[in-house]
Amino acid sequence: MNVSVLVNFLIGFFILAGALLCLIATFGVIRLPDVYTRNHAASKAATLGVMFILLGTFIYFYALEGHVNSRILLGIVFLFMTSPISGHLINRAAYNTSVPLWDKSIRDDLKEYNKKRMKKSSVE
Repeated sequence: MNVSVLVNFLIGFFILAGALLCLIATFGVIRLPDVYTRNHAASKAATLGVMFILLGTFIYFYALEGHVNSRILLGIVFLFMTSPISGHLINRAAYNTSVPLWDKSIRDDLKEYNKKRMKKSSVE
């Protein structure tokens, strides 16, 4: 098998897999019932999808054009560091402002823990 065929296959695979993951994230944001699950879909699947697209682009520039594009690497690192943190902070802000959870089969363990902690601190 020729090396350029393998490189073209990898580029196509990463870009198509990234586009598919972004599509799945879009359906998750549209179809999921509450802000917490929507944010989870957006922060996980979309992050991985964009990272795959950037990785395919990096391989293209490195293998076929012959240069390392440091901006793409910085984009991958920046996205990897900021997207999970922002998703967590958005969910935390929604929880702390009492945005309701989906009613079906979701147990709020943090609410029960906070009640126990408040009782314990009021006794002391």
